[in-house]
Amino acid sequence: MQDRYVFPALFGYDVPGQVGVCFPDLPGCTAQSSSDIEALKNAREALSLHLYYMEKDGDEIPSPSQIKDLKPDADEAVVLVDVFMPFFREHMDNKAVNRTVTLPSWLNREAKAANINFSQILQDALMERLNIHREIKHTA
Repeated sequence: MQDRYVFPALFGYDVPGQVGVCFPDLPGCTAQSSSDIEALKNAREALSLHLYYMEKDGDEIPSPSQIKDLKPDADEAVVLVDVFMPFFREHMDNKAVNRTVTLPSWLNREAKAANINFSQILQDALMERLNIHREIKHTA
């Protein structure tokens, strides 16, 4: 697992008004946009997600191709896309997920009347039950 990855991407311009992005070394990792700047932003996000899940699944991450070895078509450009994974990993690990909770209606009514934050109470209780002592970054 590396902190920084740099992979070449092919920015394609065969569809007017669109920039398509693919990573020759990472099949299925794609992005698109209507501008180069937005395409680069979307390519970074796609690359981060793709590599994150490869790491989580224990898949081998290939070495990036050398730019000189790529042969882009006439309507393509090679762009190096870099990602810094520590921040992205932390973001994904702290990403909120929805859970459905079932409780008696009288308890729901009382908790709402007391302005109880269900998510906060559940997080605190789960951490206590699992004996986890770490600060959680709360998001709205």
